[in-house]
Amino acid sequence: MSALNLEAPVQHGTALLAAAVIVHDRDADAVLLLQRGPGAKFGQGQWDLPVGKNDTGEPVTVTAVRELREETGICVKAEDLVVAHIVHGARGVEAPTGFLTVVFAVSRWTGAPANLEPAKHAAVRWVPVTALPENFISGTGDVVRKYLSGTGTITLDGWPA
Repeated sequence: MSALNLEAPVQHGTALLAAAVIVHDRDADAVLLLQRGPGAKFGQGQWDLPVGKNDTGEPVTVTAVRELREETGICVKAEDLVVAHIVHGARGVEAPTGFLTVVFAVSRWTGAPANLEPAKHAAVRWVPVTALPENFISGTGDVVRKYLSGTGTITLDGWPA
């Protein structure tokens, strides 16, 4: 896979829309994380949130609910999702014209987490907020820490200053 060139000019076009979910177990003070596996398109071995691309014609809340269920088996209601952060990237691995990720937080769910996409993920597990890993996908660790501290609502990634 070729390296991402953050020096190249920003291309014009439609940004990829994605949704990520911070599932926060407030009683255990833990968050649900995925460790990307050897078959992942990028970030092998790194930790990430459940995240995925928006399907055409699908509200971003439905994307969040669907991706969380598909990746982890955890079920949430769209009305329980709260916007925690927005990440607007100038470009990404599968988004040469940029991406917009809406990061939701939720603390009510049903089901037990499981690795339902073992070809993409090596692990799905609850991680205490006091023991977050250092090897997150670029930017994800900062988003999780900002959510937990109640700071920050938007990250601009790869845009000229």
